[in-house]
Amino acid sequence: SLLYLQEPSNKRVRPLARVTSLANLISPVRNGAVRRFGQTIQSFALRGDSKSPGCAQKSCSRSAAPTPPKRRNSVLWSEMLDVNMKESLSTKEIKRQEAIYEMSRGEQDLIEDLKLARKAYHDPMLKLSIMSEEELNHIFGDLDSYIPLHEDLLASLGEATKPDGTVEQIGPILVKWLPRLHAYKGYCSNQLAAKALLDQKKQDRRVQDFLQRCLESPFSRKLDLWSFLDIPRSRLVKYPLLLKEILRHTPKDHPDIQILEEAISIIQGVLSDINLKKGESECQYYIDKLEYLDEKQKDPRIEGSKALLCHGELKNKNGHKLYVFLFQDILVLTRPVTRNERQAYQVYRQPIPVQELLLEDLQDGDVKMGGSFRGAFGNSDKAKNIFRVRFQDPSLGQSHTLQANDVFHKQQWVNCIRTAIAPFQRTAAAAELKELPELSEEAEENNPSAPNVQAQKRQSAVSGVTEMELDESTSECCSILDSEEAKGAKTHRTSSGHRKTREKQLSGKRKETLV
Repeated sequence: SLLYLQEPSNKRVRPLARVTSLANLISPVRNGAVRRFGQTIQSFALRGDSKSPGCAQKSCSRSAAPTPPKRRNSVLWSEMLDVNMKESLSTKEIKRQEAIYEMSRGEQDLIEDLKLARKAYHDPMLKLSIMSEEELNHIFGDLDSYIPLHEDLLASLGEATKPDGTVEQIGPILVKWLPRLHAYKGYCSNQLAAKALLDQKKQDRRVQDFLQRCLESPFSRKLDLWSFLDIPRSRLVKYPLLLKEILRHTPKDHPDIQILEEAISIIQGVLSDINLKKGESECQYYIDKLEYLDEKQKDPRIEGSKALLCHGELKNKNGHKLYVFLFQDILVLTRPVTRNERQAYQVYRQPIPVQELLLEDLQDGDVKMGGSFRGAFGNSDKAKNIFRVRFQDPSLGQSHTLQANDVFHKQQWVNCIRTAIAPFQRTAAAAELKELPELSEEAEENNPSAPNVQAQKRQSAVSGVTEMELDESTSECCSILDSEEAKGAKTHRTSSGHRKTREKQLSGKRKETLV
């Protein structure tokens, strides 16, 4: 029946209101927003009727005037008090009661939005077959089950409110209720997959048309469907802020002090558990979407990953877009592809285990981006926000010069990679230092006055790779050594070819020692 909303037809059809009405599919409820939703859908039907000769003039004129979007009540707690009551309370107590009222009002708004998501989106789309029940369950999850959870808190706050509108103690209520928020683990873990499915379904014209009509309706407050589905998550992260605000305005001798501190600790633990579960789910979501061109690309460290440290779009030296994943133990570069209207990620080159990963933070202009053609004719084509990753052993795979969109994203990537590889580098550095006394010849050649800096520079020019500065002390050490070596090099330019070849080999070893 909704085909009449999809596209124009040359066939004579009955108006939408006579075929079906979304308003008739919604059961009567006391919720004002949902009632307005029904009126809005009726106005859609009247809009369709206006094209027919039998349209009433009154109905046409009503549909022409858009209804303004609904606004939330933003009255403060102190504005509802009479003058005498306000004068009897201290400024600190008024602010404390304001914070408690804000929590209570937020619960009421959340409950209203959860009910609205069900009545205005889920049920109509199911009954009109815009989406299947399985798809809707995947997108909405068990959203209904959280309504009683928040109704319980709202009821407890109502019981604790005295006739004058104040709440004496809120701590015991919160300590008892907050652990129940662990129920959101499953919902938050499913959000990434739910958002991906919703974005995919928006390509369907029926879904797009329905959601657009809802967005233009007063009940939506100009919020799209995903904003309603994401409200529980955004509410969760507000709880610590609300509790800290209440605690900040609570007198030190108040019995709520210690209990509120305990409540803050509880909600932080809950959020930590939810984030951990959400991270594992996100990690597995992307692992399942990886496609391998070669069996050699498969690595057990990918399948065994439980955390995704960083991921996002970067460009390689040729200007091609790559999607890069930094799992806890391995770096994977991929190319985004579409398979049967679904996003997938084709693994590009060989994944680099974190313990074998070297990072080089490049300066703006160090590398020309855009491929050989542009590199040949564009002398001013200097790249910004670039860094390079490669295997410690160059024979295992090629290096990758990557470009971020801006300096912020570049620094985010560099920091994440440095954090991931730091434990392995400390271990490697300790092992190399332990072996140094046994390398008597190398120790002799590593004297700052030794004439090996020219060989180092020639080797660096051939390999195109420079060592990464791990920290300030290492970089200072390298600069001192380089300056001393430069002085020594001036007095040893007549060395034999055999001597230079040997210095190349030893300087390479020494580089790894410094890193």
